[in-house]
Amino acid sequence: MTATQTVEARLWLALREVEDPEIPISVVGMGLIVALAWDDGVVDVQLTFTAMGCPAMDFIQDDIRERLLQEPDVDEVRIEIVWDPVWTRKMIREEARETMRGLGIVA
Repeated sequence: MTATQTVEARLWLALREVEDPEIPISVVGMGLIVALAWDDGVVDVQLTFTAMGCPAMDFIQDDIRERLLQEPDVDEVRIEIVWDPVWTRKMIREEARETMRGLGIVA
């Protein structure tokens, strides 16, 4: 594994700690992180949302930025909101589905 891959893997793990403010599922588990790349201290994140009118958009972006900036190899976080691909329930990871079922939420 290259140094870049090692840092990126650690950043993906860090993002598992960032939860959707409406339900206790990580942004990774919800499938909101479309892509992540790290290069020389800069993290580029492509982020989508379940709906264009999501009231938590700013909160989620702030939480992502705050969490990633805690990592030693991160100096800057750039977030791009993308709508392609369009988010669907199919993007929810299986472990998140199990949590949702336990909460009585159909996934």
